[in-house]
Amino acid sequence: MVNGNTILIAGIAVVILGMLLIFVGTALQSGSKTGEVKTGGVILIGPIPIIFGTDKGLVINAVILAIVLMVVAYLLFYRHLFG
Repeated sequence: MVNGNTILIAGIAVVILGMLLIFVGTALQSGSKTGEVKTGGVILIGPIPIIFGTDKGLVINAVILAIVLMVVAYLLFYRHLFG
């Protein structure tokens, strides 16, 4: 069984990793010379995904992300059915 300290440390590590990824991504994008901005994302309201984007490739990635997130949510909420 996992104790509370392990979960706390894992949570802090994930937050720090996320902040580091944002910093690195921003630094890498600031060097690009194109003035083009592409956006896309997924908003999950319960089981219903709302997908938006300005680029076809980003929308396809958002659809895949939404499917993965819904499968993970299903497995987490109904884990008692699997053992």
